[in-house]
Amino acid sequence: MISPGLVSITFRQLTPAEIVALVSQAGLRGIEWGGDIHVPHGNMARAREVRTLTQEAGLTVAAYGSYYRAGASEDAGLPFASVLDSALELGAPLIRVWAGPAGSAAASPRLRAQVVADLRRIAALAAAARVGVSLEFHNGTLTDTAPSTVQLLAEVDQPNLSTYWQPTLEQDAAAGLRDLRSLLPRLTQVHVFHWRTGTTDRLPLADGAARWRSFLDLAVTAPGDRYAMLEFVEDDAPANFLRDAATLKSWLNP
Repeated sequence: MISPGLVSITFRQLTPAEIVALVSQAGLRGIEWGGDIHVPHGNMARAREVRTLTQEAGLTVAAYGSYYRAGASEDAGLPFASVLDSALELGAPLIRVWAGPAGSAAASPRLRAQVVADLRRIAALAAAARVGVSLEFHNGTLTDTAPSTVQLLAEVDQPNLSTYWQPTLEQDAAAGLRDLRSLLPRLTQVHVFHWRTGTTDRLPLADGAARWRSFLDLAVTAPGDRYAMLEFVEDDAPANFLRDAATLKSWLNP
């Protein structure tokens, strides 16, 4: 089953309480709370506060969207232990992390080995706390392509390590489906947005109905349950989020 949700960093300008109210108004079910502003890494009091706000509204903490970069963040002053503690206090079952500081084509074998070793380490730490770790599917990291992501998951070889997915900006629907299909066995969440192809111009989600219906129809065949979470709406406007949320719900609950 796929449930509708929101990535909180869609609205960095809003407080957690305002985001909870907006998600409740939209009739979505879960929130991925971001670790940069809404639930900062290591801020236990904020994590407890946001967990309470979310649960009292009848919503679910879908994930903790951390900004931990495997192979880099530990040396840069962000220990994974702090990220994990925040996720536990937040009640998040899953931590999103970034697969290193460089794209797959630019990364040296040494850097890739460092990222693999760090992912193996943090996945083991999370597993001991019964928390999953999932990779952001994003340019500038080792998960910038589906083949590199599949390879990375195999190299790390930890059962609680999975991956997110979102279409890359230049992809047509056929290419997106090809990539998504290859990731289905280890797929967790899907980040949902509709931008003009090859640009960052944000459009109404309904304009991408054909491609997104095909993506979601494929994603629902993956094992387990997951969230399709809205991220980045037109003009960063709450009204446009409510419009896109209604669109997403209509696709998930026809």
